[in-house]
Amino acid sequence: MALTCVLHPSYHLMTIVSSLLAFLTILTCLHCCGADYEVESVVGSGDLLSAKLKLVGGTAEFGPDVKRLNLTASLETENQLHVRITDADHPRWEVPQNVIPRPVPPPEHVLLDSSGMSNASMPGNSTMSSTSSDLTFTIHTAPFRFTVSRRSTGDVLFDTSATLVFKNRYLELTSALPAQRASLYGLGEQTKRTFRLQQNDTFTIWNEDLERSDLLDINLYSSHPFYMDVRPGGAAHGVLLLNTNGMDIKYGGSYITYKVIGGVLDFYFFAGPSPLAVVDQYTQLIGRPAPMPYWSFGFHQCRYGYKNVAELEGVVAGYAKAKIPLESIWSDIDYMNGYQDFTLDPVNYPANLLRPFVDRLHNNSQKYVVIIDPAIKKEAAPPKNEASDLFLQRNGTNYVGRVWPGEVYYPDFMSPRAAEYWARKISEFRRTIPADGLWCDMNEPSNFKAWEPLNEYDDSPYRINNTGVRRNLNNKTVPVSAVHFNGVSEYDAHNLYGLLESRATHDALLRDTARRPFVLSRATFVGSGRYTAHWTGDNAARWDELAHSINTILNFGLFGIPMMGADICGFNGNTTQELCSRWIQLGAFYPFARAHAEKTTVRRELYVWESTAQSARKALGMRYRLLPYTYTLMYEAHTTGSPIARPLFFSYPQDADTYGVDRQFLLGRGVLVSPVLEPGATTVDAYFPAGRWFSLFDHSAAITLQTGKRVTLQAPADSANVHLAGGNILPMQQPGLTTSAARQSEFHLLVALTENGTASGELFLDDGESPEMGALGGNWTLVRFSCNTEDSKGIITTTVSSHVVQNLYAPSRTPVIGKVVFMGLQSSPKSFTIYVNGAELKAARTKSRMNGVFSVSGLSLVIGQQFEIKVVMSH
Repeated sequence: MALTCVLHPSYHLMTIVSSLLAFLTILTCLHCCGADYEVESVVGSGDLLSAKLKLVGGTAEFGPDVKRLNLTASLETENQLHVRITDADHPRWEVPQNVIPRPVPPPEHVLLDSSGMSNASMPGNSTMSSTSSDLTFTIHTAPFRFTVSRRSTGDVLFDTSATLVFKNRYLELTSALPAQRASLYGLGEQTKRTFRLQQNDTFTIWNEDLERSDLLDINLYSSHPFYMDVRPGGAAHGVLLLNTNGMDIKYGGSYITYKVIGGVLDFYFFAGPSPLAVVDQYTQLIGRPAPMPYWSFGFHQCRYGYKNVAELEGVVAGYAKAKIPLESIWSDIDYMNGYQDFTLDPVNYPANLLRPFVDRLHNNSQKYVVIIDPAIKKEAAPPKNEASDLFLQRNGTNYVGRVWPGEVYYPDFMSPRAAEYWARKISEFRRTIPADGLWCDMNEPSNFKAWEPLNEYDDSPYRINNTGVRRNLNNKTVPVSAVHFNGVSEYDAHNLYGLLESRATHDALLRDTARRPFVLSRATFVGSGRYTAHWTGDNAARWDELAHSINTILNFGLFGIPMMGADICGFNGNTTQELCSRWIQLGAFYPFARAHAEKTTVRRELYVWESTAQSARKALGMRYRLLPYTYTLMYEAHTTGSPIARPLFFSYPQDADTYGVDRQFLLGRGVLVSPVLEPGATTVDAYFPAGRWFSLFDHSAAITLQTGKRVTLQAPADSANVHLAGGNILPMQQPGLTTSAARQSEFHLLVALTENGTASGELFLDDGESPEMGALGGNWTLVRFSCNTEDSKGIITTTVSSHVVQNLYAPSRTPVIGKVVFMGLQSSPKSFTIYVNGAELKAARTKSRMNGVFSVSGLSLVIGQQFEIKVVMSH
């Protein structure tokens, strides 16, 4: 570590001017309750720095200021900087280590002992940097502020104002931003018109049960105070405020302001510099996304209002008759007795009818998923002498709320006893109905009951903009004066409830089945992706909602929750044939694809309209063909945090025109989805970055661009536009009505060449249900494919080869590649010869076209054995 008082020599003049202008702007935007702190002392050792701050000034608004603060900055990895500011004299609520395990900086006395530096006040600025890190931290002393910059370029990433507010239940901090150079993404959950944040956006962080279909820019079910900032040239970094308390975050273009109602200022900065590197570093901290079972990548059908088992049977039969893939059927609260968890309606869903139905699903390689809400009906709870530490408390007794079953208690998932109780109830229910997955709804947690204030927590001195009108924190939820295990207040822990229920549910399924769990949760927080998938909640059957779904799905990829989707065809309101057809053309490429609808709306199963059924067969047929690729993306997500659905700038960060694209998205690095999002449209205005792009539905339809540009695509009523970027090798299988059937088919490789004739890809295989995915010594196979082209005196040789990283997955039917398709070869060769592993292949059925598409079929290449295919052409 270096402690200096000089400006970094690599600061560019443009960076300095931009930062000064942004800083001047925020001076006019600061909250009126501003206070100043000055630096009393700074000590440092290695990659750690600590400072003592003393209040100078202050105001009475929102309560008295904390007089003394401690700041600790630490380079926890070469790409992760941790900056924490807290009360020097009193402990405060922070995210528990057993919820998000993370490095803990040593106390300040350890720094003092190791540094040999005095505890005297230090003049000027103090900088912490390391040759192994691109992040530099600087404390400015008069008055106090801090900056985080990129060592390699001098670009200032975070630059706080001189006004820091730190009260018991109100914290405020502002950072300047270069308005013309910063593109921000993230912060949620809200329904947004655009993926890139817009100037004067305000984000309220507070988990809330709202019907989101008519609400833009309003806090919804999840809380994620994380953003990614992409600067010109593609350099990206990430910023997390790890705090569970309610907050407002104002993005003003030239500044970002945090107004938080408790906890500490606990910032993490991630160096990137690529967008993929940022999410890799972020998920190293918060936890890698949970591996999802293979079957969960199929198509799912649900409806609130399936009246009985016979109706479920009819829906399954309807999909089979229409030859539309159906992986699982879901039950909303209709299956319950009086809407009580872990019960069955004795008339409409009796065990003697439901269990045989589920067994038939399993025999057909299909699945069954049921909803569970967190609240337990008061009369169904264990007796008082057995209920210690099971439920949330208020005023010394179990808090009584009201949701669908009537009066209820809320399990306290912070308590180990409550998690054990939850696991036992799940196991007991699965003895009757062996559900394959669990859907956690209403877990903000939702509450229909009116409340009376009990103490100061029930009315915070600063009201965050809850639901857009600054409603009380207790709106439609458990009162924040309720108390968790170990005396933790709901005021502090509210946003953790969904995460903790997801964890308890995930762990219960894992213990009960010894297989990879599938959990879907409505409420999430930082780190929820370790346990659960998510969906956008109660959307509406409207065209704008169809478009908005892309923004939310991309956001949750940034948040470390890649298994994400929206209710296809819309949940609330009546859909139309055209909207439903276009929605399945998009939804078939969501990472999580489920249709769901409210009980009073028109029926919208995909077979209801024949035109929609035709769209579904084509779009879902491609989804099932892409399963090997998508499942490999799940492996990448689990091991590196990379999103499955990605914005275009993840693959093309140097193309600034991709920064605002949010009506298209990529699956992985190279499959581009360009949906129809407006009624009556017969074309799509799609952006294509520079390079070659090949249609997955018509390999002969290719687009070649030297620079990125918009292209008008034809969009027939029954077809989606999906393209593969040159440079990718795509493993595919044949479509089936279930993922199990599709997995039995042979593999094809689709080789999309760049202009210089190169491409690469990979394939991950395992049984799709083992708890660990890609673990050391596990039974899995990973194969990497590469392609290169050489031109020697008019003889062009294109070679595809495989490299087997590991081959321990041994299914009963050996997986083989039966066909390889090349796109982008020379269009009209005089002659061609094919060699497989050095031997000329004469018996293969081959065909060549004038448009450069060339296929080699009749192969039987074992996936787990290395191979080489050469196509030699003369011209």
